[in-house]
Amino acid sequence: MISKYIKKQRIKFLEKTERWASKNLGKGWGTETILEEISQIQELIPYVQPSLCIDVGGNKGLYTDALLNLFPMAKVYTFEPAAANLLALRKRFNGNDRVTIIPKGVAREDAVLKLYSDTPGSGLASLTKRQLDHFKISFEHEEVIEVISFENFWIDNLNKAPIDICKLDIEGHELDALRGMGAALAVTKVVQFEFGGCNIDTRTFFQDFWYFFTEKNFSIYRITPYGPVRIKKYSEKDEFFSTTNFIAVNNGEALK
Repeated sequence: MISKYIKKQRIKFLEKTERWASKNLGKGWGTETILEEISQIQELIPYVQPSLCIDVGGNKGLYTDALLNLFPMAKVYTFEPAAANLLALRKRFNGNDRVTIIPKGVAREDAVLKLYSDTPGSGLASLTKRQLDHFKISFEHEEVIEVISFENFWIDNLNKAPIDICKLDIEGHELDALRGMGAALAVTKVVQFEFGGCNIDTRTFFQDFWYFFTEKNFSIYRITPYGPVRIKKYSEKDEFFSTTNFIAVNNGEALK
């Protein structure tokens, strides 16, 4: 008969193995991986030299900065509504004519909404007041912001230009932003998006992204320490609610 001590040690070992395996599959491997995210985009579209990139959820500009450094011909439109982050962005990219900062969020349609967070400028800020008491995090900071449909911006300001890379990191509201892209999505070569715990709060699932992209003729890849892994078929195993990053590559005729 196995003792309680041995059972406990086996459980600990299996839990540790599970975490190790998940991380190596890219599940939960989504924090501080900006260079890996962009390099794996390059791996999937090596023939593209990006000229127009969109950074939705610019925060303090790390992703925008990486795009500028890796793609010397690229111009970046960075969307960020939080006042504290806008100050940081304007300071960081002051005088850089390759960056256009848009002081707004991106959603399905134009609106004035509340942005919730634990602290001003937090990377956790979301249009949903998240329930994070289990992490001892309180979402008591509120800020009124403006959000827009990207399709309207694309028509009015970008002359319907093809987009090479669109990155979405807006804490559980990525699907809303995608639905607001409209016709712009058909001429977007790559969408890089985040999925994780915030999707619990917004009640969105990887299944929603899977059907959204596959119905629009995109291939979906998960970013891993060993390179992008294509997800050819949806599985409940992909519903992993710890920060994970994905790349969706457009196979559509509009880009040919």
